[in-house]
Amino acid sequence: MTDYASNIANAHPLENNVVATGQPSAAQLREALAGSVRTVVNLRPAGEFDEFDEAGLVADAGMHYVHIPVAGPDDINDANAHTLDAALADDRRPAIVHCASSNRVGALMAYRARYLQGKNADEALQVGLDAGLNPESPLFAAMQKKLG
Repeated sequence: MTDYASNIANAHPLENNVVATGQPSAAQLREALAGSVRTVVNLRPAGEFDEFDEAGLVADAGMHYVHIPVAGPDDINDANAHTLDAALADDRRPAIVHCASSNRVGALMAYRARYLQGKNADEALQVGLDAGLNPESPLFAAMQKKLG
């Protein structure tokens, strides 16, 4: 496990220097940002989480904050996959990508793998599962259809 995310719930190391996680606490984010993290990507829609100002905390640390609101399957789309892909450019890593549990992270990572990285449907679905997509969630069934 990558040190900068080892204490965050549902942490899943992915491609080079990218970790999918559930919601980090303010203390966990500070620790990650004080370490090596350069980018935090938040997939939670506005109003879903308000325990602290995540964007402000990341900005105060001088790092990149990217907000891609994903409420459900309709938000797993080309535009959001391209935004995620740009946020995970090599010069912006190490990076943390999170939602509440990592389920939506897995879904968007699977979509990105299928349609931007050229993986077949089974490979893309595995990317999603590796990133936290829950096979028992309604989002999993939606992703099976989206990935073809």
